[in-house]
Amino acid sequence: MRRFRWWWGALVLACVAVLVGFFVFFGTESRPGQPFPRQGPPGRGPLTVVAIGDSTVSGEGAGAYSPDTDGKNGDWCHRSSAAFVQKVRLPGITARVNLACSGAPAAQVALGDAKQWGERSQAAQLADVVKNHRVAAVVIAVGANDDPKFSAQVSECFKAWFSSGGPSCNVALKETWKSKVDAMIPKVANAVGDVKKVLADAGYVPADYQLVLQSYATPVGPDIPPDLQSLNGCPFRTDDLQWISTAGISTLSAGIKQAATQSGARFLDLARAGENHEACSGGPNPASEWFTRLTLHLSDLTQVDRATHALQESFHPNAAGHAAIADCLTDFLTTQQGNAACLAGPDGKLHAVPEPIS
Repeated sequence: MRRFRWWWGALVLACVAVLVGFFVFFGTESRPGQPFPRQGPPGRGPLTVVAIGDSTVSGEGAGAYSPDTDGKNGDWCHRSSAAFVQKVRLPGITARVNLACSGAPAAQVALGDAKQWGERSQAAQLADVVKNHRVAAVVIAVGANDDPKFSAQVSECFKAWFSSGGPSCNVALKETWKSKVDAMIPKVANAVGDVKKVLADAGYVPADYQLVLQSYATPVGPDIPPDLQSLNGCPFRTDDLQWISTAGISTLSAGIKQAATQSGARFLDLARAGENHEACSGGPNPASEWFTRLTLHLSDLTQVDRATHALQESFHPNAAGHAAIADCLTDFLTTQQGNAACLAGPDGKLHAVPEPIS
């Protein structure tokens, strides 16, 4: 009888050891209400959401920029305390890190020597973050500054408004836009892949964190009061506004979605996130708008080192826009599965509406 008890005890201990090993290496299923599977990311430090990318992530247009990214030593990354990453609210998340930089191309997000306003690779900066943070989610928006050069295209449309006798800017863009977006896709996929590599090198497995690649919201729409289709707000031709808000932004979003699929990231579509809240859509009441109108800082024109950046904030999400995007992103990170689009709900807020499963 004594021998039997010894054998039974040894068997129980062996089973416990196997179960412990299973949970350590494979984790447990997430329970409803828990945003992240397993026991969480490895390492030490606060549970953290990290934002990576270009101006739509850094907070360009939202104001309240950190002094070190508002022109100091030539750094114009314009990281704002009002950026959406600072407003995401999830159980357990106590830290938020914004590595994004205004104007950043995919090469500066990826590992390598590319710099933006003097700042090194964002993926390399992430490698420093994981040393003292437990990264639960990484949100990326990049690609518009690569082959599509979206900001430059908006500037071309701005110029077309001045030359009333010339062609609309969308005439030429219709011929080249799709090929520009196609050329962007592998660059974005490579950048996302480098972010994954940094986390893998730090001991992370895919179940430890969420990886999100999001697209861009339309900053302007076609329904602008005629008196604001001017230097007072949004100096664009109506047909150019129509193209930007439809074919232009939808083609760009489709390309970014393809990059997300190739790189294994979840995709959050912001193409329609700003509907009815675009720049100048509020007419005499700009408070309802989530994007900046044509913005010129006159005081910057008196300073040589700032003059060329006096228009930099134009046609970007403002603080209200970032707060709205944060609502949608919070929804999206809580669901954990599939792709989604940011759309307005009955409450007027943005929600992550799951993409239909085909």
